[in-house]
Amino acid sequence: MRYAIRDMRSAIRCIIFTMSIKETIEAELKNAMRSGDEVRKTALRSVIAGIKLAAVDKQADLTDEETQNVIRKEIKSQRESIADAQKASRADLVERAEALITILEVFLPKQMSRDEIAARAQAVIAEVGAGGPTDMGKVMKALQPKLKGLADGKLIGDVVKELLAKV
Repeated sequence: MRYAIRDMRSAIRCIIFTMSIKETIEAELKNAMRSGDEVRKTALRSVIAGIKLAAVDKQADLTDEETQNVIRKEIKSQRESIADAQKASRADLVERAEALITILEVFLPKQMSRDEIAARAQAVIAEVGAGGPTDMGKVMKALQPKLKGLADGKLIGDVVKELLAKV
């Protein structure tokens, strides 16, 4: 399964450069329907529904960045589902949600690791001149725009809090 996901990622990344993300998702949905992959169909249909809903709310087509925000929102929803399923001891739901997340992450830029975030955060802490945990707002205000879309906001906050506790 892992090998198939890796091949799918490289193929999708090649396609993304020539089509919008929405078009790529729709093409992948067609491929999933042809292959009979129910998990991929479910994941892609939920994202397409979210994209259409956001487009109706905006009353215009979404840009690729806005489409990525819809995908991030769906991934966040699945992560919350994982937490709820773990509390209920439902391993089947956890596994399904993790599979959906894996499928959807293919359409987003590669996320930064904790170490990369820490390096950027250290630079911003030095730049802002933060002296402790009380300056977390200043650091986050300067760091969030630099890491937008490249890292999860909760992870950024955890790393900054950890680094400021050491200052």
